Amino acid sequence: MKSKIEHLKMIQSIVTRMNTNSFQIKGWTITLVSALLALYANSGKVTYIFIALIPVLIFWFLDSYYLQQERKFRALYNDIVNVANYGTDIKEFEMSLDKYKTGEYCIMRSMISITILPLYLLLVLGLIVGGFILK
Repeated sequence: MKSKIEHLKMIQSIVTRMNTNSFQIKGWTITLVSALLALYANSGKVTYIFIALIPVLIFWFLDSYYLQQERKFRALYNDIVNVANYGTDIKEFEMSLDKYKTGEYCIMRSMISITILPLYLLLVLGLIVGGFILK
C-alpha cells in the first residue's frame, strides 16, 4: 500500500509539472505577441503582426501537447487508484502511457479543449483580422 501511495505522489508531481508548463506557455505566448505588436506600433510594419502568428501556432501545439500528457497521467493515476491488484494489474512504479492513445488523449482533442481553444483561436483570428485591416 505504501508503494502505491508513493507511485501516486510521483504521478501527481508530473501532472503538476505539466500544468505549470502549460501556464508558462500561455504567459510566453502573450509576452511574445505583445512584444511583436509593440514592434509594429513602433515601426508601422504590418509584417510584425503576421510574424506573431508563428509563435502563437507553435505555442498552441506545445500547450496542447502538455494538456494531452497531463490527461494521460491523470488517467494512469485514476487507474492506479481503482485497481484492486496493484503490483499485478499495474506494475509498481510503472509509468507506461501506451494504452492512452485515442479519444480524449488525442492531440487534436487537446487543441480544441475549452481551456486552450479560446485563447489561441482569439489570438490567431485577432492577428489575422488586425493584420489585414491595418495593411
